[in-house]
Amino acid sequence: MDNALPVQVSKMTQTRLVLPPDTNHLDTIFGGKVLAYIDEIAALTAMKHSNCVVVTASIDSVDFLSSAKVGDALTLEACVTSTGKSSMEVYVKVFADDLLNGEKMLTTESFLTMVAVDSEGKPTPVPQVIPETSEEIRLHQTAPARKEYRRNRASLR
Repeated sequence: MDNALPVQVSKMTQTRLVLPPDTNHLDTIFGGKVLAYIDEIAALTAMKHSNCVVVTASIDSVDFLSSAKVGDALTLEACVTSTGKSSMEVYVKVFADDLLNGEKMLTTESFLTMVAVDSEGKPTPVPQVIPETSEEIRLHQTAPARKEYRRNRASLR
């Protein structure tokens, strides 16, 4: 594939400490705070893949599976799973690490669509992506179904 990059090239990881101001009355992190972290790492990952400024076209899905609490380390992992002409689907996983007990659990999974833009804000071409691991291949192979779902959802507006 010409103009294609392995997923690993733009894969990113961030770790953040869950502090009291980040939490609700149950001492678990606000969903909106997690969404902001997800959007940020997705943008960074897409920028690294495309070498361009990017904008968030959509947060396609967010599944909150469990909660992170005060004192947990939140680890976000993101990768580009598939690309269009100027768009990139980015998959983000969020884990909560209880560093005192050594427990780690998946808290959130999300898919976002990011679009690379030029200096005038116009969409600009991005490299294709080459999946290598079994998870990357699975995500890449299932991307067309998610894209079709996004198109169908948009047609309902």
